[in-house]
Amino acid sequence: MPPPAPPTELVPSERAVVLLSCALSALGSGLLVATHALWPDLRSRARRLLLFLSLADLLSAASYFYGVLRNFAGPSWDCVLQGALSTFANTSSFFWTVAIALYLYLSIVRTARGPGTGRLLCAFHVVSWGVPLVITVAAVALKKIGYDASDVSVGWCWVDLEAEDRVLWMLLTGKLWELLAYVTLPVLYVLIRKHISRAHTALSEYRPLLPEASRRGQRSSAADRKLVLIPLIFIGLRVWGTVRFVLTLCGSPAVRAPVLVVLHGIGNTFQGGANCILFVLCTRAVRARLLSACCCRPPGPPARPPGPPAAPRPSRARDSQEPHRTPVELPST
Repeated sequence: MPPPAPPTELVPSERAVVLLSCALSALGSGLLVATHALWPDLRSRARRLLLFLSLADLLSAASYFYGVLRNFAGPSWDCVLQGALSTFANTSSFFWTVAIALYLYLSIVRTARGPGTGRLLCAFHVVSWGVPLVITVAAVALKKIGYDASDVSVGWCWVDLEAEDRVLWMLLTGKLWELLAYVTLPVLYVLIRKHISRAHTALSEYRPLLPEASRRGQRSSAADRKLVLIPLIFIGLRVWGTVRFVLTLCGSPAVRAPVLVVLHGIGNTFQGGANCILFVLCTRAVRARLLSACCCRPPGPPARPPGPPAAPRPSRARDSQEPHRTPVELPST
């Protein structure tokens, strides 16, 4: 890797945009946590995973906000502390994002339920909290977290660019897991969507005979759109940081381009806000309750809580069971 380039100067307008993104992400993550706390009937297993993702995103947004606000100009104790918190939260967010996709795949395609699911959730906790914690503690103990001249960040601290093995620690503290998520998320969601499409095809034969088929088709179509948006939003937000990472490795001056810096700042900090838009504002059951709470109106009839599709009931017509396994409202919606 070439010698570190001169520090990237952040103008006030760039800092203001990234600080606003941090604030909106923290607000969105807080709203996701609040909806989970206020309405117990919406606490499906998938939304419980979303709660833990929101907690990681909330910590990430808060640590990034402090880093951008301070706009570190050199190494300091709070630079190391902020870098450690953002490293742990950001890496944990990657793991929880993939964990949700894996849970949806197992629940919908493999129809995994029962005691095995509980063990799976425990494994998610061990991996999604434990691995980032071990990596962060090791990085701090070996003095790898520090000032990075905003070449691989936007004002905050991450891996010290003066460390000889900085590329290895950049991979371990975030980029490796980010790159794996770029591949894993699209693959899992494509497999889920293919499964749903096959179930829709089977359902179409019975649609003229089933009174609720059209309504189910509309709700499942909305869920299909979310399946496409989840990996697209994740990659669309995170790819700018990856671009600057590659440019830094190449020693390119383009790493300091203002547009790229702003996109990197928004992409790394707005994940909580994007999740809030997708899973709160664009989810009918949660949105209706929020509107009722804001307008002081009595809530409507309780909605079916989002969760894994119910097991099919015994029936003489075996072929008609397949449509019931189709997730009308996916666990993530």
